[in-house]
Amino acid sequence: MSNAPTPGPLTLLAPAKLNRLLHITGRREDGYHTLQTLFQLVDLTDSITLTLRDDGEITLSKPVEGVPFDDNLMVRAARKLYPYRRDSRLGVTLAIDKCLPMGGGLGGGSSNAATVLLGLNRLWGLGLSNERLADIGLALGADVPVFVHGHSAWAEGVGERLTPVTLDTPWFVVIHPGVSVSTPAIFQDPELTRASRPITMARALQGGAATWRNDCEDTVKKRYPPIACALEWLEQFAPARVTGTGACLFATFANEDAARSVADQAGQRYKTWVARGLNTSPLHDALGR
Repeated sequence: MSNAPTPGPLTLLAPAKLNRLLHITGRREDGYHTLQTLFQLVDLTDSITLTLRDDGEITLSKPVEGVPFDDNLMVRAARKLYPYRRDSRLGVTLAIDKCLPMGGGLGGGSSNAATVLLGLNRLWGLGLSNERLADIGLALGADVPVFVHGHSAWAEGVGERLTPVTLDTPWFVVIHPGVSVSTPAIFQDPELTRASRPITMARALQGGAATWRNDCEDTVKKRYPPIACALEWLEQFAPARVTGTGACLFATFANEDAARSVADQAGQRYKTWVARGLNTSPLHDALGR
């Protein structure tokens, strides 16, 4: 890959993820939890446009509502790459067409950060490997590396130890029940299951979706009754599960028609999407081209 800056602008899709399985296996001395999870990418996306600047500045085309500039993960990701520039005049204007809900458990912020890392690597001609970008991204959030690598994955540790996997690619109905979940509150809840026995990736995959669970789900349902109600509603049609710590939940369907039929009904109550499972990221497909 050429290390010369790309004129741009560069428009890239930042996909969501679902945690199809999430086991909490322990708690480290630093307070972080160890886990095992299956990340599956889906074709729900934000769209981010990066436009090259020659004044060394990082700017947003417009503020993201409710997110201070210095806290914006896109801005923080761009700043992480400042030391790797060969020319201090290299800057960027970032624009986002936001679809993924903030705090929904779909990884939107982490995906946005990963997209900026990969996009600026191309735009500024940095020539960094995905492994290096994933290491940089881990400081921004445990979910950033899976989006940097751009493949559905089995994850361990705090979510950073990744093994690419090829999962089935069903259709999903994804529901946001209209509440905001505090991830720290879920992980600090004394009743959270923290002692799931670790299993191998092979055993998890062999067991299949019927055996998968989310250890956060009982705690989330207890703290957020609207999520419990949405899960109960969706369970009428197919087994439903929270992704991450929520607030979003999902169910799988064998075909698009079945998913859209349920989504049409859900849409009368909740913010709802129909999504197709992916194994490779559309961001990587675009950069590969």
